[in-house]
Amino acid sequence: MKLILLALLVFCAPLASAVTDQGSAANFTLKSTTGENIRLSEYRGEVVLINFWASWCGPCRQEMPELEALHQRYRDLGFTVFGINVEQDRSSAERILRDLGLSFPVLFDDDNQVSELYDVDAMPVTVLVDRNGEVRFAHKGYKPGYEAMYEQQIRELVKE
Repeated sequence: MKLILLALLVFCAPLASAVTDQGSAANFTLKSTTGENIRLSEYRGEVVLINFWASWCGPCRQEMPELEALHQRYRDLGFTVFGINVEQDRSSAERILRDLGLSFPVLFDDDNQVSELYDVDAMPVTVLVDRNGEVRFAHKGYKPGYEAMYEQQIRELVKE
């Protein structure tokens, strides 16, 4: 019963204001699937889509190929995607990643410090950061078709 209540809170809670408010994106450093440390501040000058996800989240897995397509389409224009997995145990995420064959960096937030910085309280959460390091758009959840909205926002940001 507690698990059901927790799931309802996670999926039905309103998007936290720190994610929706425009302002500087909180800097972070996380390990990627390659073992490399990736620091958000090193991507200043690029448009960055940050996607918080978990292997147990069906919409997250459904969204990943769409994010890969956006990454492929706009990476030459100064755009990248960071997939941030929020699970303490990486094994399930690593299995899914092997199947998906993503080219964008996937990072691990094992202790949820970055998720807390961005007030992530649901899965998935997608945040778009402009070239100046400012949060410009935030989205909670995923349904097929959201990628069209993401693409419109990415186009706007890469033109700036």
